Amino acid sequence: MTQVVETRKIDGRAESERLLGGLEARVEACRAGGKTPCLAVVLVGDDPASQVYVRNKGRKAAQVGIATRDHRLGAETSTEVLLSLVAELNADEAVHGILVQLPLPAGIDEQSVLLAIDPSKDVDGFHPANIGRLVIGADAYVPCTPQGCMWLLESAGILLEGKRALVVGRSNIVGKPMALLLTAANATVTVAHSRTKDLAAEVARADVIVAAVGRAKLIQGAWLKPGAIVIDVGMNRDEHGKLCGDVDYASAQGRAGAITPVPGGVGPMTITMLLANTVEAARRTRDGLPGAPDDALIRE
Repeated sequence: MTQVVETRKIDGRAESERLLGGLEARVEACRAGGKTPCLAVVLVGDDPASQVYVRNKGRKAAQVGIATRDHRLGAETSTEVLLSLVAELNADEAVHGILVQLPLPAGIDEQSVLLAIDPSKDVDGFHPANIGRLVIGADAYVPCTPQGCMWLLESAGILLEGKRALVVGRSNIVGKPMALLLTAANATVTVAHSRTKDLAAEVARADVIVAAVGRAKLIQGAWLKPGAIVIDVGMNRDEHGKLCGDVDYASAQGRAGAITPVPGGVGPMTITMLLANTVEAARRTRDGLPGAPDDALIRE
């Protein structure tokens, strides 16, 4: 007989709004100290999803009083032109955070662009200097999606110590840093990917699953250990064109102990973490501190 559990929704939209309320006061404190937090957003090309993401980030930034500078470049932009713009933004003392929206069009050397961003303005947390600090457990700007996932787990009261955690996906943006953060929280972590032979068996062993593979409804509810916690990072379209995650949300009901919806789960938190990192960068500039961040800005 299949065990049925009560499935709790982990509401990323509500948690995001709660954090943004506190962030607004931090922005005002920065302004009082003579620094208005400013995020420079660079969008290259006309990818529809990227345009939506950038628009949402700008709307939330305005909500808490963060200034934004939008730089829209054509898909034909060269690596050299983009690197020149990044250099200008690095040198601009009024800019505290730089976001180059990914993915970049074919023909642009993405790695060179990410390496060119000043680590102290790398509010996306993708620069090797920040990733390296994350690996050794030092303060760092953490990639925003994994950081948002950890906040959701904390807000839901999930204790990670000693738990079996499975990360499905091994990207540099989500999977790998997510595994590092879970390890730092004393979970026992497994990373699954496209070469994993029996994904269902790996899922069945896990107390916590973070799905970040980018395949619609890949993970079935029947695979889950009863009561497992599911954080769904996926953002896909199903056969009807509706937004869905990497986990089959419907079949996970009655099986998962708690799950994030898509949309309304991880997505809003990603934007909030980006803005929190930007405010932290401004605060550190205001106080003459070195580039390593301190997450007390949104914990207070």
